[in-house]
Amino acid sequence: MQKRSVLLYPKVTEKTSKLTETENKIAFVVDKNATKDLVKKEFERRFNIKVKKVNINRTFSGEKVAYIKLKEEGKAQEVATKLKIL
Repeated sequence: MQKRSVLLYPKVTEKTSKLTETENKIAFVVDKNATKDLVKKEFERRFNIKVKKVNINRTFSGEKVAYIKLKEEGKAQEVATKLKIL
């Protein structure tokens, strides 16, 4: 059985770009069964950056979006640049 990724793809909007620049947060669309703990563990494993807090919201279209706040200042912009979303 193949293990599925919890983090599906980065959510790129004006709002999420502003959060990345001002609040050191990055947003990802996540699997429908994802929990805060699973998102935190996979993000830390994949990017080797410590996570301070995770908030998860559902959109009206049914997407599940995780807003991930990072411990180190400026790291969200670094990750966004690496993913070519900023």
